[in-house]
Amino acid sequence: MRKEYDFSKARRGAILPVATGKTRITIRIDDDVLDWYRQQVHRAGGGNYQTLMNQALRRVKEEAAEPLEVLVRRVVRAELRRKPRRPARPRSGRAA
Repeated sequence: MRKEYDFSKARRGAILPVATGKTRITIRIDDDVLDWYRQQVHRAGGGNYQTLMNQALRRVKEEAAEPLEVLVRRVVRAELRRKPRRPARPRSGRAA
């Protein structure tokens, strides 16, 4: 071993980045929401509340990504259920 090492270009942190497909972020969550997720995990026998929150966010994301065909069908069905409007009555044939 050397008696002295040069750490002038050293950086803090892991030697190799962990490739988990997840990103660490800081987020502000209301206390009551966070408590609810923690309670759910506790009732289920343990685990990680962050995983439960991630699953909930994933479901919302997947439901929001509705294919265009499904969206069009839903809108058309809603329009077909509406009562048809009466056609406009013709005006009298009086000339002005």
